[in-house]
Amino acid sequence: MAAPDGLHTLGRWTADRARSTPDRVAVDDRGVSVTYRELDSRAAALADAFRSAGYGPGLRIATLTGNSSDHVVLFFACAKAGLTLVPLSWRLAPAELAEQLGIADPALLVVEPEHAALGAAATALLPVPPPTAEPGRTGIERTMPRLGDALPRHPVADDDPLLAVFTSGTSGQPKAAVLTHANCFWTNLSFSRTVEIGRDDVVLCVMPQFHVGGWNIQALLAWWTGATVVLERGFDAARVLKLIALRGVTTMMGVPTHYLMLSQQPGFADADLTSLTRAVVGGAPMPAPLLRTWHARGVALTQGYGLTEAGPNVLCLAPEEALRRVGSAGTPYPHVDVAVADPATGHEVAGPGRGELWVRGPGVFAGYLDDPAATAEVLTDGWLRTGDIVERDEEGFLRIVDRLKDIYISGGENVSPSEVEQALLAHPAVADAAVIGVPDDRWGEAGAAFVVVRDGAATDAEELTEHLRAVLAHFKVPRTIELVEHIPRSGLHKVARSRLRQARAAEERR
Repeated sequence: MAAPDGLHTLGRWTADRARSTPDRVAVDDRGVSVTYRELDSRAAALADAFRSAGYGPGLRIATLTGNSSDHVVLFFACAKAGLTLVPLSWRLAPAELAEQLGIADPALLVVEPEHAALGAAATALLPVPPPTAEPGRTGIERTMPRLGDALPRHPVADDDPLLAVFTSGTSGQPKAAVLTHANCFWTNLSFSRTVEIGRDDVVLCVMPQFHVGGWNIQALLAWWTGATVVLERGFDAARVLKLIALRGVTTMMGVPTHYLMLSQQPGFADADLTSLTRAVVGGAPMPAPLLRTWHARGVALTQGYGLTEAGPNVLCLAPEEALRRVGSAGTPYPHVDVAVADPATGHEVAGPGRGELWVRGPGVFAGYLDDPAATAEVLTDGWLRTGDIVERDEEGFLRIVDRLKDIYISGGENVSPSEVEQALLAHPAVADAAVIGVPDDRWGEAGAAFVVVRDGAATDAEELTEHLRAVLAHFKVPRTIELVEHIPRSGLHKVARSRLRQARAAEERR
């Protein structure tokens, strides 16, 4: 008899569900349903096909695909076979994708036809491109590219890598955070203690599956508990409003931009949201007016903070605290420890205060893929140094101030770009804003702001500067304000400050 897999391995989840709720719908992929019986059967057969074709534990399977049930089958096949799934972003340029493929070094690249041209352009840049295949029943589930001789089944361990997810890339070189089976198990367990999902829930998933949020925020927990996941290829506000009523969606996860776009739909006030009793917000704090808009529609919003390296869930703010603590990221999830540390000394800040957020717990990642130096920079005695500056109040609630690397020093004073951005967004003519620090001969650094004006509104740099002078200290007011058509953002709508800095530096060199 073969040795069993580890107790915290995720390949067990579909097998458990196939026994207890075989005919329940696990995935609703654009109207095509996959039951738990089908999901487990396909994943188990694909895992066997991997072993028969010589794919052993620890090898990596990269993917270039949109959200799909085929991708979910592949995820659980990797979980059962001890392989590591490396989901890559189809939003990247070929050179960027090639760089990530070089880091991931996959045994196989699975590319859906929609992204075949991008995949071909990226692999053409590699000295030794990996073999490729298509996902699904007509792809690798029918014909698996052979790697070597057939291998026996090896038990999967809790600490085996399951996901290698590239971080958002808002700064620095790309790095793939490795999450083990145990990391994902504990992340989902802690999430379930705050945002419960049961077998009768219908979860709408619009987060891209190349991001950790596409798996570890609601989707995997839903498949653990026997709920139904409605998968969307992307985010279309008008379509999402219709889906909520059509599919009876009970819960979803999105970033503030998603909820803003939904609230701005012409039919939002009359849309049927009766099934949507709760929702999760991440990526950035939810503005107070937007919170009130959703609470008025009867939707309880749970706000949170996380990062890929933490699995990602770290902090959450319960719905009942949302309006009372606008801007707060909340308190730690169960099974998560946090500390506030002085960035200069690393010494813990006791009680209320400001410093770098450190995180510890079973959800914290195993390290960056094949990058021990980068791993050592962020892990200290089991603590993950997030690089985020937080402020803790007297009751222990934490507010994210800014990225440590994004804060700039002007005339000896620290300036938080996000604070200036929030002040700009309070102006009625401003639709979007971003701020970076740039070199300044007098002050060392000064702020440079980029502003998108709302449709039909009118303003200029002079008016916006006066607005900021009324609400901010003088040293926080940007030296320049430039009106632009859009703000570059990452896949999760975070400001891509590195791209703004690069564009600004290029302008100054001209």
